[in-house]
Amino acid sequence: NLVAALGSKGYKVLLVDIDPQGNTTSGLGVNKRNISKSSYDLLTGNARTQEVIIQTEFANVSIIPSSINLAGAEIELVSVEKREFLLKNALEKIRDDFDFIFIDSPPSLGLITLNGLVAADTVLVPVQCEYLALEGLSKLLNTIKIVKGNLNPSLEIEGFLLTMYMRNRLNNQVANEVREHFGPLAYDT
Repeated sequence: NLVAALGSKGYKVLLVDIDPQGNTTSGLGVNKRNISKSSYDLLTGNARTQEVIIQTEFANVSIIPSSINLAGAEIELVSVEKREFLLKNALEKIRDDFDFIFIDSPPSLGLITLNGLVAADTVLVPVQCEYLALEGLSKLLNTIKIVKGNLNPSLEIEGFLLTMYMRNRLNNQVANEVREHFGPLAYDT
């Protein structure tokens, strides 16, 4: 939704889907069965960045689609030198062609997500309003701290976006806890 909104405002936007489930790819109207190249091909060196970019039906919005092949990429890339920088290096070539580049990472903290964090300038963290999400959030923050210290010193947290919020006691408690802990970094929306 954010990407489509920015595109409708005239910004040129690229969405990079590196989640093997590919829900973002499908959500932008791309049939995953009809794509010939994906973020998998980009990360494994089987395609150049320009070859995997697809224009979507949304104004000014392009995507580097995902494929289920990404699920095995972690194993394939384990012996590749500087494997944490594969996505960053690929995106550097087209960075100036877009006003915004968003990277949709998988929820697990593996090599694919690490590539997303190394390539990013900032991290927008969706936080589901439940206590188990808070546990995962602390692990993510620790990973961001490690990435910032070792691989991407300019990485910053853009903000925390509360999701799946319903007006009940549990959701209110989680939302209040996130807002207390992160202050202005926790969006009001």
